[in-house]
Amino acid sequence: MTHSFRTLLACLGAGLALAHGVFAAGTSAPVTIKLKLMAEGFVSPTTLATLDARTGQILVGDQVGVIRVMEKDGALRPEPFLDLTSRLTKLNSGFDERGLLGLALHPKFNQNRRFYVYYSAPKRLSTPEGWDHTSRLSEFQVRKENRLSVDLASEKVILEIDKPYFNHNGGCIAFGPDHFLYIPTGDGGNGNGKGIGHSPISNGQDLNTLLGKMLRIDVDHGNPYAIPSDNPYAKGGGKPEIFAYGLRNPWRMSFDRGGQHDLFVGDIGQTLYEEINRVVKGGNYGWFIKEGSICFNPDNEKIARTNCVDKGGDGKPLIGPILSYKNPNGFRNDKEAIGISVMGGFVYRGKAMPKLQGHYVFGDWSKNWGLPQGAFMLGRHSGSVGNESWALEMLIPVMEDGGQWKGYITGFGEDASGELYVLVNSSNGLVGKTGKVFKLIAAE
Repeated sequence: MTHSFRTLLACLGAGLALAHGVFAAGTSAPVTIKLKLMAEGFVSPTTLATLDARTGQILVGDQVGVIRVMEKDGALRPEPFLDLTSRLTKLNSGFDERGLLGLALHPKFNQNRRFYVYYSAPKRLSTPEGWDHTSRLSEFQVRKENRLSVDLASEKVILEIDKPYFNHNGGCIAFGPDHFLYIPTGDGGNGNGKGIGHSPISNGQDLNTLLGKMLRIDVDHGNPYAIPSDNPYAKGGGKPEIFAYGLRNPWRMSFDRGGQHDLFVGDIGQTLYEEINRVVKGGNYGWFIKEGSICFNPDNEKIARTNCVDKGGDGKPLIGPILSYKNPNGFRNDKEAIGISVMGGFVYRGKAMPKLQGHYVFGDWSKNWGLPQGAFMLGRHSGSVGNESWALEMLIPVMEDGGQWKGYITGFGEDASGELYVLVNSSNGLVGKTGKVFKLIAAE
C-alpha cells in the first residue's frame, strides 16, 4: 500500500455522493454502521478468510507473517495456523508494504486441504542486481490429523515475481467463480510509474511483464500451474497469465458472491485520485496514462495533463473506474478529499445490515499519514448498467463499546454468511500489537 489519514466528521455528516468522479450532495441520509470488536493483538492484519463455515472459524493473516485461527466468538487459538516469519524478507519496523499479503482456500479445501499464500520472500538468485525482493505465491496443505495447523514442509512454490522496490505489491489473492486463482500485482513500486525495473510505457501498460496486472492461473493443472485457455494472451501478444492490466497498486480485491459475480479492485493512486475498478477480462484500467478519470502526468504528479490518449498500445479503449475520490495529498484542505490509500472491500450480501444489501462496502487507509483516520465508504449501485450507475456515499462508523472510532484500515473481510469485517491497526508502521478485527453490524 503506498501511503506516499484531521477528523472526517465534516465529510461524514455531509452524506456526499459521487458520479463520474465528481462529488454532489447526497439526497439521502448517510448510513451508520456499528463496529463490534472481535479480536486483537495483531501487528497489522491484512487478510481474512473462512476456514470452516460450520464452526464459524476464520483465518486472519497478519502482515508480519503469522496466520491465526479466530473462533466464531472472536477468541484466537493460541497456536498459529501458519507461521511464515522465517520465510519472509526482512521487514521494516516502520512503514512497510511487504509481508504476508494474501491467502485463499482452494474451492475444494475440505477435500484436498490445499490453500494459497502470497508473501514477500527474500530475493532469489535470478533477481536483478539492486532490486528489493521476490513476491511469492505458494501452496500449503493443512495436516490430515489437525486441520488447525499447517506443515511448513508442505510448501509448493507456484509463482515468483521479482520486485524492484518494496512498495506496490498487490497480493490479495482469490478464487473466482470459475475456480481459477486471481492474483493482482503492483506496478513494481517507487512512484510516477518510473524507476528501475519500469518499462518506458509503464509496467501497467507493458504486456511483457507480470507487474501492474490482474493475473489468472489454473492451479489444478500443469506444473506448477496451467494457463486458462481463454486468458486474453494465452496464444500470444503478452504474458499468458495476464487477465487484465493497467493497474498501479491494487490493494484488496473481491468477487461479488451474488449478482453477476463481478470482480472489484481498489487501486491506490499516486497523488490526486483513488479508484475502484470493476475488472473484466482483457480490460485496461489506464495506469499510467490515467489516474482515476484524469490524465496522469508522470513528470508532475500534482498537475494533471490537459489531455491524453483514450486507448492503450494494443488499441483497446481504457476503462474508467466505477468510483473515484480526491486524495488529500493532491487536494489540501478540500472537504471532498477523503483519504490517501483506497482499501478495496466487498459487495454486501449478508443479512445483518439490510440497508447495505447489494452495495459495495469499502474504505480508505487514512486521511492523514501520521494519524489513524480511516474512512468507511459505500458504493451504491442503482441496478443499471455502466459506470454512471455507481454513486459514492460516506458510512458513519460508531463503536459498539461507545468509544470513538480511530484506526488505519488495512483491509476488509467476508465470512461464509456474507457478513463483513474490517481489519485495522493504530500505527503506520509494523510496531506494537495494535491490530484488531471488527465485525460490521447494524446500528440500532
